[in-house]
This record gives sequence, C-alpha cells and structure tokens, in this order.
Amino acid sequence: MFTLTEVASLNDIQPTYRILKPWWDVFMDYLGLVMLMLAIFAMTMQITKDQVACLPCLEDPEGASADKPDSFPQRTTPAAAAVAPTMTSTPVDSKDLPDEVVHELHVAHQQMPVVENKYANQPQPTGVRTNLDYQQYIFVNQICYHVALPWYSKYFPYLTLIHTLVLMVSSNFWFKYPKTSSKIEHFVSILGRCFESPWTTKALSETACEDSEENKQRLTGASVAPRQVSLEGKDEGANVNSSTPMLGVKFSADKPISEVPSSMTILDKKDGEQAKALFEKVRKFRAHVEDSDFIYKLYVAQTIVKTVKFILILSYTSTFLAKINFKHDCEPDIKQLTGYRKFFCTHNMAFMLNKLLISYMALILLYGMACLYALFWVFRRPLKEYSFEKVREESSFSDIPDVKNDFAFLLHMVDQYDQLYSKRFGVFLSEVSENKLREISLNHEWTFEKLRQLVTRNASDQQELHLFMLSGLPNAVFDLTDLEVLKLELIPEVRFSAKVSQMTSLQELHLCHSPAKVEQTGFAFLRDHLRCLHVKFTDVAEIPAWVYLLRSLRELNLIGNLSSENNKMIGLESMRDLRHLKTLCLKSNLTKMPTNITELAPHLIKLVVHNDGTKLLVLNSLKKMINLIELEFHSCELERIPHAIFSLTNLQELDLKSNNIRTIEEIISFQHLKRLTCLKLWHNKIITIPSSIGQIKSLESLHLSHNKLESLPAALFTLPKLWHLDLSHNSIAVLPPDVGLLHSLQHLTMNVNKLEALPMPLFRCTKLKVLHLGNNALSVLPEALGQLVQLTQLDLRGNCLDRLPAHLGNCRLLRKNGLVVEDHLFDTLPVEVKDSISQETMSFMSGL
Repeated sequence: MFTLTEVASLNDIQPTYRILKPWWDVFMDYLGLVMLMLAIFAMTMQITKDQVACLPCLEDPEGASADKPDSFPQRTTPAAAAVAPTMTSTPVDSKDLPDEVVHELHVAHQQMPVVENKYANQPQPTGVRTNLDYQQYIFVNQICYHVALPWYSKYFPYLTLIHTLVLMVSSNFWFKYPKTSSKIEHFVSILGRCFESPWTTKALSETACEDSEENKQRLTGASVAPRQVSLEGKDEGANVNSSTPMLGVKFSADKPISEVPSSMTILDKKDGEQAKALFEKVRKFRAHVEDSDFIYKLYVAQTIVKTVKFILILSYTSTFLAKINFKHDCEPDIKQLTGYRKFFCTHNMAFMLNKLLISYMALILLYGMACLYALFWVFRRPLKEYSFEKVREESSFSDIPDVKNDFAFLLHMVDQYDQLYSKRFGVFLSEVSENKLREISLNHEWTFEKLRQLVTRNASDQQELHLFMLSGLPNAVFDLTDLEVLKLELIPEVRFSAKVSQMTSLQELHLCHSPAKVEQTGFAFLRDHLRCLHVKFTDVAEIPAWVYLLRSLRELNLIGNLSSENNKMIGLESMRDLRHLKTLCLKSNLTKMPTNITELAPHLIKLVVHNDGTKLLVLNSLKKMINLIELEFHSCELERIPHAIFSLTNLQELDLKSNNIRTIEEIISFQHLKRLTCLKLWHNKIITIPSSIGQIKSLESLHLSHNKLESLPAALFTLPKLWHLDLSHNSIAVLPPDVGLLHSLQHLTMNVNKLEALPMPLFRCTKLKVLHLGNNALSVLPEALGQLVQLTQLDLRGNCLDRLPAHLGNCRLLRKNGLVVEDHLFDTLPVEVKDSISQETMSFMSGL
C-alpha cells in the first residue's frame, strides 16, 4: 500500500512555479487532492470491511423433501432452513418474511406428526434453520461478491484513484515536459531576478522623479516652451523626438530631465553588472521563446484533455449511481455444494459508497466548471500577443516592445498571479532603460581625468581623442573643451546632448560603426561648428539623417555599402543643404554615380570614389561639377579614361589608381584641361605612353608606377613644369637621355625596373632632391652623381654595384638616413666622405 505523500508527489511542483498557476489551476489542484483523499478513503474501507453477507432463499426443494428425510438430518424443511441460520435461536417475526415462505411454513407445520416430548413444557427455539455451516457462508459470500455485485460497486474506489491521478498529471504536465519545462524554468528564474534587481527599483524611481518634475513644470507654468528649430525648405509643424535619429525635419527640445539625487545616480558596480547580464539574458530568452507557441499549445491541449475527462467521468458515473444498492439477489451455480440455488445478499458498503460517489460527482462537477472557465479564458482573447501599453503609459519607457507567442502567453499567466511582475519585467525589455544603465555605468567608469590621459596629438598637430568599443559616449567627453578631433569606433549608442556645445574647438568627428543621435541644442552647435565628418557604416540606415543638414560642413566621408539597390534609401537628395561642402569622399561599391550628388555640383571642389573593385559605369553626372579641382576614382574597374572628365576645365589633380586601364590614347584630350598639374595613373595595366602626353604643358606631377611599361616616349621629357616623375614597378630597361631636358625635375622614382645604366644627361637635373633607383640592374654609378648637390634621398639597394663613387661626398644635403644602400657598399666610400655623411646625420639628429 502506498502513502498519501507518495501519491501527492505527482501533483507537486516547485514553489517558484506558483507565479504561473492562475486561480483556476490552484483550485483544480486542491480539488484533485480532495478527490485523491476520497479515493484512498474508499479503498481503505473496501479492503478492511466485509463486502457482502448472503443467506439462502427458500424455494421448492428439488433435492430435499419430506419423502427424502435423509437429505436433511434435522426435522425441518428447506423453507425453514432458509430463514433460520444454523445454531440460531432468534425468534422470527412472520411479518418480516415473504408471503410464500410463511405459507410453506404453515403447511409444513400441519404435516408434522405430533411427538410427545418430555421437554414440551420447556420453551422451544423459534426461527428457520438451515443445513449450512460457517465455512459455507464464507464461500457463498465470496462467490456472490463477484457474481451478484455490479462491477462499479466493486471498482469505484480504484477508478476514482485512476481518474484523479490522470487529472493531477494533466494539470502539471507542462511543468514536467522537457521541451516546456526548460523554458519555464528559465523564464521564472529571469523573472525573479528582474523583480528583485536594484536596477528595476532605480529605473522606476527615476521615472517617478521625471514625472513629478514634469508635473511641477506644468503647474508652475514654465515660461520657456520647448523651442522648435525651423530648417529651410521643411515643414514647420513637424517635430522629431531627440531620442530618435533626426530625419531632416523639425526637432523639438528633449523634455527636461530632473536632477536625480546623488544617492540614486551611483549604482553599485556589482548590481550594475548583474543588471547588464539580465538585459542580455532577457534579450536572448525573448529571441529563443518568441519564435514558437509550443507552451501555449501544450497548455491548451492539457486543458482540453481535463475537460474531456470531466465529461467522460460525469457521464458514466451518473449512470452507475443508481446501481449501488444495499440488497442483491445471487444465483451462483453451487447448488451441488450447498443444496440451494438462490441467495439473498446485502452490500455492507453500499450506503457509504453511494455517499462517496455523490461527493465525487460534486467535486468532478466543480473541477469541470473550472476547466470550462480555463478554456473560456484561453480562447476569449489572443494570448499569443502581449502589449505593454499600460506600462508604457505609466512610465517613461515608451519603447517597451509588444511580445508574441510563448513569451506573450507566459506573461499573461504571470498577470493572473500579479501584474506587478510584468511591469517590473518590462523595464528589462526597454532599450531606454538599458541605455540609462549603460550611461550610469559608463559615466562612473570614464571620468574626466581618465579621458584627458587618452588625448593625443595627431599628424596635423591637433588634439585628438579616440574611443573604441564603449557602450556609449561618456558625459565627461563634453568637458574636453579644447578637443579638436573626436573619433568614435564601434560604439553602438552615441548621443550628443546639449553639453556638446561646450566643445568650442571641435571641428572633426569620426563615427565608425557608431550610429549617433543628437539633441536639438547639440545639433544646432554641430550644424554651425563642425567642419569635417567621417561616417563608416555597414548598412546605409546607420547614416544619421542629421548629417545632411550640417550646413557648415566642409568635408564629408561616407564609407560603407552604397550599392544601387540601396541608393534609393540614401538621403542624398538632402545634400542640397550642405552649401559649404567642398570635399565628398564615397568609399563604397557604386555601379553609377548617384544623380542627387549633382545638387552639390556648383560648390564641390574634391570628389573621391573608392569602389572596392565594383565596376563604375555611369559617369555623365560629372560634367555638371564644373568647379571640381581634385578627382579620384580608385578600384572602379575603369578600362579607359572617362570622357566626362575632359569637361572639368578647373580640374587640377586626377587620380585613377587601381583600375583596369590598358591604353591612354585619350590623354590628348587633357590638353583642354589647362589647370591639370597632377596625373596619377598608377596600379593599372598600361603598356605604352602615347606621344600626345607632351601636349599637357601644365603637368607637374606624373605617377605611372605599377604598370607594364617597357619604354618611354621622348615627348614625356618635354613637359617643362614636370618636377615629380614616378615610374617604379615597370619593365623599363633604358632611361632615355632626354631626361636631362626636365630641368624642373626634383623627384624621380625608378625602383623595380630593369635599368642597367644611367644616362649622363640625367645629372644635369641639378634640382633633383629624391632619386630612387633600387632593385634594378645597375653595375656602375658615374662620378657625375656628385653634381646633384641638392640630393637628400638616394635609394640604391638591390643593384649589382661594387662600390659607390667618391664624388658622392659633394651631395652635402645627403644624410645617412636618406642613403638607402647595403652596408658593404657604404664602407667603400672614402673615410672623409663617410664621416661627413655621418656627422651631418648626427648634427641633424641632435638638432631635432
């Protein structure tokens, strides 16, 4: 036999799961426990008490009569034996016997002979005697219990136990099934931590402080209303909350944030870290649970199972209720053993079982009503959707998202326990709340002193601060009033508050994968003071819309995916507001020039397109940029020089690096570009240089490195203003003597070619300051090298030289750090020359 505790364990759940038990489930659990106790009580009585008691019924004796007295040793009839048990002297009242029994007794009495008895004067025992002994009665009782008693009377307690166990298992199956119990356990754990987290209390307290501050301002009638900034060409009635990126429309000042007591602004570091972990857990749990509705379906299924079970039990139990009787007739096939065919039996437990069955039916009825209510609650509204609208109205966290599927269902179940849980849990679904936590932790860690130590001087001698992979922008940054360059990289949440107006020296801003939001006052400052902006992004949506409204901006660099599919999403049509923009750099994968860039055509001076190997096809819009001075097309897979370039009469510098250009016959058209001074055709596949290059009389700098040149035309050396010539990384074997005609030549680079000798006219270029001849096939250097008295850099490494000319000492400006040569070659110089170069180097270093 099992104990009640062992059976009750089937209904046992962890106490922490009580928050997912609505009142009807709790009510059904108690009803199940009562039904379990009722079943065990009925089983106990069924086992410990005798089930039935039977007596033989008088009938026409087929096997015993007056003619066969030997059949019955006693002087009595079968009818008498049916009435009076053996060894019984209890008087029998004829009124308690059936009529046929009374009649038979009367006939038998008259037929009996009169016998003289010496004990006649003594009182005689009355009643009907039988010929059955005690063991036979026990046997008859057992036989009739199984034959005459209805099955429901015998098995009712066991059925009750089975039904109750099924209902108890059904009630809590979703807490035990692995696929749901894991999610439920995780949810309850997170919910409890969110409820008890100090950050929850702090966030709600700050909300209360903000609300009270707003009410105070409304009551006192603040004299200064939120000011609207009207931008030219925009609708003055539109406002954009500063908590969202500005989209080129109106801005309204952020609602004032009340001063929070110092005791509330500092959160314990351990509590802060735990709160951060909770935000991450909630985010991952939501992503894991919200994509399915298995918990909801399982709960609905188990509720339907309990309802069907209730209907089944109630239907067949009510049918058998009337069959539990006290009296039963039994006709077992044991006449050959007892001499009687029929017995009259009483069911001792009939009365008690009847009452227990009625009680059980009443409990089942209550249980079923609770099941029906649960089904009504499940289907009366969509439980796979949960809205935090009420929480959003009561708090400042207006960004708490609505949830769906199993996540929504679990929150609906929690609301049946206490809605406060969902309200406090919603704090950890809010990005605003998470950002506040990050801001508090960030400002506590990144103080002014710590940031000041990170400020450096860049190559332009500007004060620069580079912040990398922070959770946000520390407020202490705005106290660096003398900062000129601010670089923010991989910072997911950047917010420029009104305090940015303190940074009066800020002119350059870098946003590398750091989407930025800006308040109205901060935007007004950036609009009037920011000169250079670099934005690096993955998706075009990361570009802050307020970028296109910085009317004082001089330089804009956009680095990211600007493919043709996304061009429609780019707010480049708003670039017309960038009236002072001079430089535009697009490092992307464009297939054609965005037509909206032509809005910048009248005032754009420099255009840079780095296309990362994507072929740029349409360039006709370039013709409108008549004021363009510098133009760069890098890695655009150009095969020829675009004809649209020849219309840019003000162009001074053209850079076509890393393309697929093979021929430059169009170079003759450059003669119309009277101001072109720098031409960069490096890192291409150019084989020859046409003689028409001599027509570009204004050319001062020519870069043809990393091509496939084998020879140089004489016309190249007729350019009177050419001072920088880069021909490195080609296959040139001979440097023409005409190179001596370049009297303005100051920089000549011939590294990685096939030169075997240097022409003597080269040393007439006395203005040469830089001469790079490394990795060639030179075997001898003429003594005339000493004529290059202004030489400061000389690269000779990687040649076949045996010695250096002694006249190298005449190059008084050449220092050892500017002489790139093997050590053994340097040792071939005369001692005085080596000392001179070394001394000058040492004096130069000491001067530094």
